[in-house]
Amino acid sequence: MFLRNHWYVAASAEDIGRKPVRRVLLGEPVALFRSEAGPAVAFEDRCPHRHLPLSMGRLDGDTLQCHYHGLRFGIDGRCVRIPGQDQIPPNAGVKAYPVVERYKWLWIWMGDPALADPTNITDFHWLDDPSWGAKGSYLHVKANWQLVVDNLLDLTHLAFVHETTIGNSALAEHATVKVTRAPNNVVVTRWIIDQDPPPTFKKVGGFKGNVDRWQIIDFAPPAFLRLDVGATPTGTGAPPGTRVNGIKMRNLNPITPETETTSHYFWAQAHDFDVKNPDTTNKIFEQIETAFLEDVEVFSAQQRNLDLIPTPSQLDINADTGVIQARRILARLYEDEQAALHVTAAE
Repeated sequence: MFLRNHWYVAASAEDIGRKPVRRVLLGEPVALFRSEAGPAVAFEDRCPHRHLPLSMGRLDGDTLQCHYHGLRFGIDGRCVRIPGQDQIPPNAGVKAYPVVERYKWLWIWMGDPALADPTNITDFHWLDDPSWGAKGSYLHVKANWQLVVDNLLDLTHLAFVHETTIGNSALAEHATVKVTRAPNNVVVTRWIIDQDPPPTFKKVGGFKGNVDRWQIIDFAPPAFLRLDVGATPTGTGAPPGTRVNGIKMRNLNPITPETETTSHYFWAQAHDFDVKNPDTTNKIFEQIETAFLEDVEVFSAQQRNLDLIPTPSQLDINADTGVIQARRILARLYEDEQAALHVTAAE
C-alpha cells in the first residue's frame, strides 16, 4: 500500500551530485543527479529501449546517456538523441518527477505531477535552523515502512529495546499518555513524572536526580514523525510549559517506502542547548544512532516473520492507540486515492 500523491524524501541533498544515483522509491526505479546549474533531477531509472538503468550511464552537460546503446535524455526525461537515426519516436522519453530541496533533503513527488505543491512538504525545519544543533543519517531497513511508523508511535518499547541509551522501565510503568487525532494527524503525548532519567539523558543533560520527562510524537501521513522529547529536574514546571534547566530535543523521521518489504529510513536528531558545540551534537547523535540500530534489528526480525505468514492474527494493547489511529488515517487516504484514480481512468 503506497500513497503516491505525497512528498517523500528521496535522498540526503549532500549525497546527490553529478554522478547519477539509483534509488527504488515506492516500487519504482529512480535516477537522481544534479543539473549543471545545480538543481536536482529525478526521472525513471529505466531506458525505454532495453530497460537498462539509466543511472549506469554518464552525464554530458544536462543530458544523461544510456550505457547500453547511447540514447540520450534531457533533464525533463525526453529523449534527445538516438545514435544512428534522426527520427526520435514520441514514446522515447522517461517519466520525470518533481523534486524540491528542503531541510537538507531532496523531496520527490511520485504521484500526479499536477498535484505537486511544495507548500505541502512536511515541516522539518529543526534540521537546518541555526538556533538548533542537528545531525542526520540514513538507514536502509529490510522491513515494511509501516513497521517503522508503528515503532515510533509506541515508545513503550524504549524500556525494553533501548535500556542502555534512551529507555528505562519508567516509560512503560509510570507514564501518563494522551492520544489526540485530527483528520490527517495523530499526536501521542507521554509524561513521565519524578522518575530516574535514562542513561542518554544523564550523559547529555548531566541530571543528578529525578526528572519530569516528556515525549510528544506528531505523526503526519504517509510516514513522517516528529518527536519533541526532553526532561527537566522534577518539580520545576515542565508539564505546564516551564521547561528550564533541562534538555529539549527533536527527533525527526521521514520514512520512504522502497518496496513492500524494504524501506528508506532518513532521520536526524536536533537539540536546542549548546547548539554551536559539535561535540555535543555528535554525542547526542551517537546515542540515538545506537538506539536506532537496535530498532533496525527489531524491524528486520518482524519482517522475516511476516514473510512467512503475511497476515497473522494480531493482538492490540493499550499502548497501540496511536498506532491504530495512524493506520486508520492511512487506510482512508489510500481508499480515497484509489477511488480518484478509478474516476480518472473512467473518464
